[in-house]
Amino acid sequence: VQLQASGGGLVQAGASLRLSCTSSRRTSSNNAVGWFRRAPGKERAFVSAISWRGDRTTYAESVEGRFTISRDNAKNTVYLQMNNLKPDDTAVYYCAAARGSTATDVISEYRYWGQGTQVTVSS
Repeated sequence: VQLQASGGGLVQAGASLRLSCTSSRRTSSNNAVGWFRRAPGKERAFVSAISWRGDRTTYAESVEGRFTISRDNAKNTVYLQMNNLKPDDTAVYYCAAARGSTATDVISEYRYWGQGTQVTVSS
């Protein structure tokens, strides 16, 4: 399975972006998908995840209420709507498909990774 993340860019604080994660195969529709990010000089961190049915989601506390994850299995795509962006959200964002169908923040549960998309938020 190959994952392609897109939608990043340079925006001002308070703006919105929508990231997309498209899978090369329908296999990912049976897997939970998560978003992670790596800020400069920091470890990769969990952002959000969605179950394969799309009925369960989980968020990092730092993005709760500002970010929304969703998926369209017919399009093999998972979205991350990011609103009210802050400079602290600046990072490379990665999507990943989990081994199972349950949304999880456990990074070791993710088997397939996309290449990342840069999000830069200026103050």
